[in-house]
Amino acid sequence: MRAWLALVVLAAAGPVFGADSDCGSALPAAARQQVAGAGWVVAWAPSRWPIPVGQHFSLQVQLCADAGRALPTVLRVDADMPAHRHGMNYRTTVKDLGQGRFQAEGLLFHMPGRWRLRFDLGQGAQAARLDQELDVR
Repeated sequence: MRAWLALVVLAAAGPVFGADSDCGSALPAAARQQVAGAGWVVAWAPSRWPIPVGQHFSLQVQLCADAGRALPTVLRVDADMPAHRHGMNYRTTVKDLGQGRFQAEGLLFHMPGRWRLRFDLGQGAQAARLDQELDVR
């Protein structure tokens, strides 16, 4: 089973940052990660760091856009293990906290190894996939 978070952002307003952004600066610093591309930034921090094997964890997520660009209207998050060709065994839920902030619950990496978090973003006809790989031990 593929675990997807599907979220439609109702408003295009939200944090706007330039190339030297502090996107996600309110997230816990020790665990904060960023991935950027196509004029958007996804900043995220897991509830447990390092991410444990076999234990549920959540993500705090902050979406940001370059100046003059709207926030994505769609966000999907998935995790998989490319080398093993499988994803998570659990379906994740997400809560919109407003202003480009979200809480994703129910993630679980059931085995150690290289995991890839996939953030699929869309705004109108524009779309981007931003990936971040993690070694989970």
